Amino acid sequence: MAKVKAGPMSLLERREIEAQIAAPLVKAFMDEFGRERTLKTVERVIQKLAKRKGAELAKLAGGNSLKHFANVVLPVWREGGALDIETMEANDQRCSFNVTRCKYAEMYQQLGLQKFGCLFSCCRDFAFISGFNPRLKLKRTQTIMEGARFCDFRIVRGRK
Repeated sequence: MAKVKAGPMSLLERREIEAQIAAPLVKAFMDEFGRERTLKTVERVIQKLAKRKGAELAKLAGGNSLKHFANVVLPVWREGGALDIETMEANDQRCSFNVTRCKYAEMYQQLGLQKFGCLFSCCRDFAFISGFNPRLKLKRTQTIMEGARFCDFRIVRGRK
């Protein structure tokens, strides 16, 4: 399987730069167009980008199986120590893991942007996985970003 890097900088570094640009824009749009409308629009755009990125990463990984996800995507997500991941199961049908430390959550908090953390990062996950492989389904009931002790990722391969 191909070894894939996020690019010249880690995803964590990229999200920090994006957050410092996007947060003031989102705040201004909320003042202008209302909170709910702005947040729904931003979420829709971020999810569209994430889905596209998932499809791109599947091509770079040389496939879109759960094995590719576990062996190629998770290392990219971990780059720069961004996530501490405890894998419980990784096979052709399931990939179950917990994120036990999230430097994204820490970074948003340090920037004073924790209220945007889920919007800028966590809401990407479902769309990313769908773009990586539409047959994969993510179930997650909690995130560190929202105050839980860990994020519980449960990805299963569904039928067509």
